[in-house]
Amino acid sequence: MRINSFFKLVEIQTKLASVIPFSLGVIYSVYRFKSFNLNNFILMFISLITFDMATTAINNYFDYKRAVKKHGYNYELHNAIVKYSLKESAVIITISLLLLCAVTFGFLLYLNTNILVLILGVISFAVGIFYTYGPLPISRMPLGEVFSGIFMGFVIVFLAVYINAGEGLMNLEYINGILTLNMNLKEIIYIFLYSVPTINCIANVMLANNICDIEDDKENKRYTLPIYVGKENALKIFKALYYLIYIDLVILILLRVVPVVSIITLLTIILVKGNIKQFFKIQTKKDTFALSVKNMIIVNVTQIIAIGSAIAFTL
Repeated sequence: MRINSFFKLVEIQTKLASVIPFSLGVIYSVYRFKSFNLNNFILMFISLITFDMATTAINNYFDYKRAVKKHGYNYELHNAIVKYSLKESAVIITISLLLLCAVTFGFLLYLNTNILVLILGVISFAVGIFYTYGPLPISRMPLGEVFSGIFMGFVIVFLAVYINAGEGLMNLEYINGILTLNMNLKEIIYIFLYSVPTINCIANVMLANNICDIEDDKENKRYTLPIYVGKENALKIFKALYYLIYIDLVILILLRVVPVVSIITLLTIILVKGNIKQFFKIQTKKDTFALSVKNMIIVNVTQIIAIGSAIAFTL
């Protein structure tokens, strides 16, 4: 398999959906807890990125296997297996190697941390695999936005903070037959609020994708959220999720969870609002789907820069 076909199979450009929440978690750990663990950083990053590539490849493989519609933009150009005439055996081997790498580095991360990381990792891996695999994949139900938003937008951020900040956030202990879970509830709530922009942006990438694919999904029997609620309601949800981000950012600044300089992130509403307006005019993969990805980058990278600058000024 050539490198260009491999990148298309794993949709390398979409890996930002993993890298951004991971980066946000790491930088939050440094800012709020003054803590960074290089070994854990490397182990989680490799496990995360290879698993993300594996799940994307699985998604493309099963879309290829289950496709009812054999002609059209999404099938002939969007799916790498068709576009590059990839052998099924090569695709399966690639997926297996990526999963092996992800599991190996994930297990090494557990050995370097504790059982809680293993539990959250196993649950996340299961959700990632069953997102596209099984008799009723999550991606073929109106739950894709919820699962992708929570697990990629919050769980990744939380784990990135946890592996760097230590067990002060949450600790699971089993002593004399008693299982005890200790949580710093305030800090966990703060991390969730901090994750809302990522949760909503990632959910909207999925939602935009499903809005663009409504007709094809109907033919391929993918009953996504826009099919259940209708395009108009799906567009309203799309807009509302973005505006909730800015309400959340104001709360974060007022609670001093993030530095005051994060106020610059509020200014991104100008660009995001313009992109929302464009998306409302036309919803296609070719013309406007990328706007949801741009919004994710605009909001979250600005937040990373803001917090990074606050860290730099305290050094």
